[in-house]
Amino acid sequence: MKITKESIIGDILDYDRETAQFFFEIGMHCLGCPASRGESIEQACAVHNTDADKLVEKINAFLASK
Repeated sequence: MKITKESIIGDILDYDRETAQFFFEIGMHCLGCPASRGESIEQACAVHNTDADKLVEKINAFLASK
């Protein structure tokens, strides 16, 4: 799975639950909430004031290392 800023958080978590750690790092602790699972990475990063491109890079590097 290739992650982009438009990727939906719920889809990413369904693909690999271990990616939750990266969302926790940006302060997104509400991953079980249906609203957060429907957000894109870009939307979540805007709310949590963090860089979406960096988060995408981290998640893609993690998935590639498996």
